[in-house]
Amino acid sequence: MAYILNIETATKNCSVALAKDGVVIICKEIAEEGFSHAEKLHLFIEDCIKEAGVTLQDLSAVAVSQGPGSYTGLRIGVSAAKGLCFALSIPLIAIDTLQSLASQAHVADGVIIPMIDARRMEVYSAVFSAEGERLREVQAEIITEHSFSDYAEKVYFVGDCAEKCSTLLTNSNFVFLVEFKYPSANEMAQLSFEKYKKNDTVDVAYFEPYYLKDFMITTSKK
Repeated sequence: MAYILNIETATKNCSVALAKDGVVIICKEIAEEGFSHAEKLHLFIEDCIKEAGVTLQDLSAVAVSQGPGSYTGLRIGVSAAKGLCFALSIPLIAIDTLQSLASQAHVADGVIIPMIDARRMEVYSAVFSAEGERLREVQAEIITEHSFSDYAEKVYFVGDCAEKCSTLLTNSNFVFLVEFKYPSANEMAQLSFEKYKKNDTVDVAYFEPYYLKDFMITTSKK
């Protein structure tokens, strides 16, 4: 029996799920325009543990969304996950954020392309089969009217980029699943349990989020 705490903070969705053997017991999450991760994350962790009737000492591992995504969001989530793993002497599991996002879509055929907004017309994306097999690795790319035109089968887009990309990605085989906007800790549960069974963990001391791009500091115009 394995209790795994799953933490997702890579986007605007601050999400925590406690799962037992890959099945979610309870999930707390909130997606706000302004990031509330610093204020909400530890409260959600405490609530999940308390409402499930377990203790932190019952945890077998902590799983965290590794990115790509928001620099600040990823730092908050990874810092919290590392702190718990150090304190409890339990393993840390890293989950690909785009794989987690893609797993929200249940389709019979075609390909699933999860996309996370990376400002302007740039996105973080990957490509998965309908069965969840990774067909293309994560990339940061500028979206144009020619993007993904090589795919003749149905292409299902998930993520927070529908509004800005749908005017360019107009091929008849393109479908935007707008109900799947942000990755959630709910979808991390099965992925983290499979990794836990394989002892597929990361070094707590040296693990860093997958930012994909360097963090840019800009100067205020005020």
